[in-house]
Amino acid sequence: MVKSLKSISLEDILSMEKRYRATFINSLTGFKSVSLVGSQDLSGQTNLAIFNSIVHLGAHPPLIGMVVRPDSVDRHTLQNIEETGVYTLNQISPGFIERAHQTSARYPKEVSEFEAVGLTPEYKGDFIAPFVSESVIQLGMELKEKVPFAINGTLFIIGEVKHVYLPDEIIQEDGFVDLHAASSITNSGLDSYHIVLKGKRYPYAKP
Repeated sequence: MVKSLKSISLEDILSMEKRYRATFINSLTGFKSVSLVGSQDLSGQTNLAIFNSIVHLGAHPPLIGMVVRPDSVDRHTLQNIEETGVYTLNQISPGFIERAHQTSARYPKEVSEFEAVGLTPEYKGDFIAPFVSESVIQLGMELKEKVPFAINGTLFIIGEVKHVYLPDEIIQEDGFVDLHAASSITNSGLDSYHIVLKGKRYPYAKP
């Protein structure tokens, strides 16, 4: 038997208490990609922050975007990316979900979230942004474009993939990266994290 659906209007949404509304709207879009963004400023002060707005934009060139909230308060990740032009995206595994979530706390700039939550910064070659050593899939990104959205003051950061580090065995013959084999988690809302079941792949759809 189909349950009746509750009707919620725009007026209802706008009248919600602020935090309730943020939680409600953030949950509506379903499961999202979530990563830890590693960065540092030119003086070497590291920063680590969790983002759940990571989206694929294209494969040639390989572009990934993410939404950054308005910089009306200090946004250390954004400041570091603008200052150095590089950052890292690090997927999260079940073993460090709680530590990853803790990076959302507003630590002062002089405090490294790596140290505060107990995760390990890792540097590769001459790439100055820190990777998360505990992460199974790590991407080195270079800032390509910053798009402001006038409608709500958010920024869309577009980066190009410069480096990829992951286990060779999770790459299938056709290039598909098996995130289930990597134990990557997903996210919904602002604070809910999920371990996913193995997915089913289908052939390319034709009429």
